[in-house]
Order: sequence, then C-alpha cells, then structure tokens
Amino acid sequence: MDLQQFFNAFKSSLQNNDFVKITLSKPISKSDELVNVYIRQIELKEEVLFQILYRYNTNDKVKNYSLNDAVIELENLLKEKFRAGILFTLENDLLVFISKKKKISYKTTKPSFKNKLPVTHDKIKEKRIELSKYLYYLGITDNKNNLIPKMSDKYRQINKYLEIIDSLLEAVDVSKEINIVDMGSGKGYLTFALYDYLINIKKYKVKVTGIELRQNLVNYCNDIAKKSGFINLNFVAERIENYNDDKINILIALHACDTATDDAIYKGLVAKSDLIICAPCCHKQIRQQVKGKEQEIPLLKYGIFKERQFEMVTDTIRALILEKKGYNTKIFEFISNEHTRKNIMLVGSKSNKIKDVELINKKITGLKEIYKIENHYLETLV
Repeated sequence: MDLQQFFNAFKSSLQNNDFVKITLSKPISKSDELVNVYIRQIELKEEVLFQILYRYNTNDKVKNYSLNDAVIELENLLKEKFRAGILFTLENDLLVFISKKKKISYKTTKPSFKNKLPVTHDKIKEKRIELSKYLYYLGITDNKNNLIPKMSDKYRQINKYLEIIDSLLEAVDVSKEINIVDMGSGKGYLTFALYDYLINIKKYKVKVTGIELRQNLVNYCNDIAKKSGFINLNFVAERIENYNDDKINILIALHACDTATDDAIYKGLVAKSDLIICAPCCHKQIRQQVKGKEQEIPLLKYGIFKERQFEMVTDTIRALILEKKGYNTKIFEFISNEHTRKNIMLVGSKSNKIKDVELINKKITGLKEIYKIENHYLETLV
C-alpha cells in the first residue's frame, strides 16, 4: 500500500501552518465498533500534540500523540481499520480511498474550512448511559451485553436525551423525591434510561410513571421494570387528558401527537411542575383550522413551507402560553434531523420572575391575526 502521498501532504500542511484536521471513515469490518477517527492538533502544557478521538458505537476515547507517533497510528488505522480518509487543510481537502483489493486512489477538492480549529484540549463527553440489564430486555444489547449495531443510533439518542435532562435539573430541588411523569412513553426506551440514570448514577430519590394508551406496551414495560428491579418505575394505560396527578415535578411528553402535547403541557401547568419538557409532533390543529383561508404571506403559497411555518407558529404560541404562566422557555434541536424532522424540543422551567402578561397576550393575538388563527388548543385548556 502506498499511503505516502497522504502522509507527505499531512506533514506539508503542518509546515505551511494550514492543517485543520483528519477524518477517517468507512470501517473495513462492519462488526468493528470503531466507526470514525478524528485527528486534530492541540497544545497541552505548551507542547504541540495530536489528539486522536476514537468514536465507538457506545462512547468516545481520546489519546494524545507526538507527531511521529500520530503518523504511525494513522498508518495503522488506514491499513487495518478504515477505507477512507480526508485531510482537511486551508488550501484544499485531500481524500484517500482504499479498495477491498488494497488499491489506493486520491481526490483533491476545494477546502471545507476557512479557519483552523482551536488548539484547546477537549474533554471527553460524560457517558450517562451504562450497558445495564434493561437495555438487553429492550433489544438494544445482546445477551453478552454488547450493543446491537442497528441500535447504535437509539443508544446515541438516549445518551443525548440524558445530557439534555441533566442540564435542566438545576430548576428542580433534587434533595427531595422527584416525581416524574412521562406522557406518551411508548416502548419506554427513554423512560427506562432516565430512571436508571437518576437512580443508579445520580443517586437521586425518584419516582417515574409512564403514561401510555396501548395496554400491550404498558404490560411489556411493567414486565421489564420488574425484571430490572426498577421498583419506583411504573407504567399506566390511560389517555393523557384523563390522567390526574397534582404532584408532578417533571412533566415529559416526547412526540405526543398533535393536541396530546397540549394536554400534557396543561397537566404540567395544573401541577405547577418545575420542568415541562416536550418534543411536539403532528401539528394538525392549527393547519386544519386555517385550511381554505387565503394567506397573505408569500411563504405560505408553498405547501411544504406552509406546513413548517404552522409547526413553528403552533410551538411558539405554546412557549408564549408557558411564559404567561410563569415559565422561562427555550426551543432547540433535540436530535439530529438525519433521524427525524420531528426533532424540536420545547422546555419550560418554573420561574419566580414576574411576567408581563399583557405584552405576552399581545404577541399571541398578533400571531393569530397574522396567520388567521381562531384559537390554539392549549389556550382553550388554560
């Protein structure tokens, strides 16, 4: 194998001070849990080193190398682990491809980066999900506690979810028992992970209830909770609007369809929950209400834009209603949209700050007038 052109270009980019990073992809073995490698230059204790991040299905590992050792490791990885690599520089990108028969080809393209990466030392992200027994029962790991490859995206999603929840817990008094209700819990992937994380890793006192309409899923989840020894995790078969609990510290509703999200938010408002966390889905109520009405906004001439615009309007009014009821709100991307376009998370955290209700009402009224909306379902509840 002749990879010398790649190594020479790497060293030349260092001499020219235009090296950005190296990315390795396309693992030779599909069963190998190492899916990507990223190489960047860093400064650590006034020493120039090369940080190599090994991205596995379940976690990341980082090692720092001298230049010579980094080149040796890079050569080993390209010979034994990967079929493709990209050297990013400020001048151009150099792509190397290695066929199954070890034939090497190169391609040069325009540079992807206009600036170099910072040379600060990155810390590894905290892993919040352990390979616990419940993951086997949910079909995420096999009987040898290895992650099933096709479930790696779900595993990453769970870890991202826990990262988000962890960042929001400052709004909750964790010194007392935390009562969490997950409305529309489905098969329970995220519900189980949250319980395990808060109980076994964070060591909090927690009670979690999953609300799910389908009795078969409730039975399935309760069986797994029992086998996993999760004594304070329980699932109930009930419609969201019929569930009553006035002691909810954290209300969660992920992908509850259409106005079921509003029903869940309302339950959180009634219980004066510290946190209300939603990932809205199937925004039909507003769209159906304005169907047939001529819209003056040019954006709404096109169907796909109309759909997205009314999704944004629906969630904005939800956020404004939460603010009116004394919550600080934020809306952000939950997971990468390569998995689903329904990836927006709306969070309300209880606040003691006095809200300008009159101003908020004007904002809601203004949106309704612009888009010719008669009412928002959550308004009719509160």
